[in-house]
Amino acid sequence: MSFLEIKGVNKRFGGLQALDDVNLNVEEGTIHAIIGPNGAGKSTLLNCFIGKLMPDSGTVTFDGQSLLGLKPWQINQAGVSRVFQTPEIFSDLSVLENVMIPCFARRDGMFRLNAVTPTETETDIREKAEQMLIDVRMEDKLHMQASSLSRGDKRRLEMAMCLSQDPKLLLLDEPTAGMARADTNNTIDLLAELQSKRQITKVIIEHDMHVVFSLAQRISVLAQGHVIVEDEPANIKGHPKVKEAYLGGAH
Repeated sequence: MSFLEIKGVNKRFGGLQALDDVNLNVEEGTIHAIIGPNGAGKSTLLNCFIGKLMPDSGTVTFDGQSLLGLKPWQINQAGVSRVFQTPEIFSDLSVLENVMIPCFARRDGMFRLNAVTPTETETDIREKAEQMLIDVRMEDKLHMQASSLSRGDKRRLEMAMCLSQDPKLLLLDEPTAGMARADTNNTIDLLAELQSKRQITKVIIEHDMHVVFSLAQRISVLAQGHVIVEDEPANIKGHPKVKEAYLGGAH
């Protein structure tokens, strides 16, 4: 059985069929990309994963558990974390404090308890947070105020915050949006490095095809609310249905 399985998902907003019988399978330990033209239904599908939207019909199953009807915090408890298009960080706190907050929250019962134990001290949590920041190459920015970071660094900080929750599934919503090419390449290298260290299942929604083809092991292409192709990257490039969706003006 797939680690994340979407079956027959439909979602309508008034007269707009945003998702139309969507089926998608994500295998454990892989990086799976979802791409498509603007308005294809990518963000709507992602919001069905995380409890922000309830599909009109269909199922969303993660690690054998239905996610339908769960609140976002319950989905987080199930092991799903998300990196947003606009980083959600605590701007007035230091970089280190930002990563320590979810560690304390887990310890005190707000997130899953299997990642830390109730006996862990503030020193233990600080050391864990510092290691998360080493993993995302921000060990030289521990004491900087988060608001002073560049866009790329804010993305990396939010990634460290998510990783500190020891997720089983990490959703990345356009992780390189608005970045300069150098920052984009650094993010690609970082995600590849993190994948080699920890086989955390990742779902990436991304417009930058350089990012998608550099990282993804499998790609689902959405157009007009349908999955038109799901295959390995080599078979996506040049696929006639993909060309038609992008060049034919699917909205």
